[in-house]
Amino acid sequence: MSENVQNAKVEVAGGYNPEVVTLKQGVPATITFTRTSDQGCLDVVHSKDFDFETELPLNEAKTVTVNTDQAGEFNFSCGMDMFFGKVVIK
Repeated sequence: MSENVQNAKVEVAGGYNPEVVTLKQGVPATITFTRTSDQGCLDVVHSKDFDFETELPLNEAKTVTVNTDQAGEFNFSCGMDMFFGKVVIK
C-alpha cells in the first residue's frame, strides 16, 4: 500500500476473505473482489454505506472505489444479504 492510494483484495468463496478490511482515513481506496467459487449467492456484492452494487463474474477481479473521508465501520454484503463483510476506516 502506497501513501497515495490503498487497495484491499477480497476473495469471494463461500463468504468474504478477509471479512474485515481496514483502511486509513483520508487516503483514496479501492477494494478488489474476486469470486473464485460459484457456490451460493455471492455473484453480486453491494453496500448501501458506500453506494455501490456490482456483479462478480467467476474468476474475474472487480474493483470498487470507497470513500475514506469518514472514520467508522461500513458494511457490504452479497445480493441476498446472507454473507457480510465490513470496512473499518481509522
